[in-house]
Amino acid sequence: MTRTTWDLANRLAAAVALVLLAPVLLVIAAWIRLADGRGVLFVQDRAGRDGVPFRMLKFRTMVHDSVRMAEEIGLADPFGLLRDDPRITRCGRFLRRTSLDELPQLVNVLIGRMALVGPRPDVLPQVANYTSEDRRRLEVKPGITGWAQVNGREDIDWAERFVLDRWYVDHWSPALDLRILWRTAVSLRRAEPPVHVDELNIQRAQAHEVRRAA
Repeated sequence: MTRTTWDLANRLAAAVALVLLAPVLLVIAAWIRLADGRGVLFVQDRAGRDGVPFRMLKFRTMVHDSVRMAEEIGLADPFGLLRDDPRITRCGRFLRRTSLDELPQLVNVLIGRMALVGPRPDVLPQVANYTSEDRRRLEVKPGITGWAQVNGREDIDWAERFVLDRWYVDHWSPALDLRILWRTAVSLRRAEPPVHVDELNIQRAQAHEVRRAA
């Protein structure tokens, strides 16, 4: 099967999943709205295939202005997490642990911006600091889940994620995608992973600031 045909299959699967999961999506949206007010969805620009930005959708799991609040609590990486992070809402903690917060990305798959499986889409400030080897993960569409996610998720650092994502790009096949989807499904009830400090992106961001100031 060609990648084009597989992309069409992804979009069809996303459409079917959105119809079947519509009641679940509505319940989650209502829960977030009642528990934490307006703003059910979190919308953020991420890097898609070839680095082209797109607007990724998630259910909101953090308080409003979470990036600004990261500075107030002393996080070196505004996109990082703390153990018992005060920015994560009560319902958000459950949604993140079960990955239900990712379900709106089925819309991104339906419109062709994402795939069911692929490297997770990174935020634009971090992509700006990619090396040429890092950018290889941008050769395919980003995914809701991926090879790095089923081999460590947040418990591995970005250097290892880049290696795993390059392996995925080099070894892609529909069979591999199905294997990753299966491993994702059987791990949904896993315990919440420990917080892993993203030293690589912190160092790159600091180096970028030094270059700007020079």
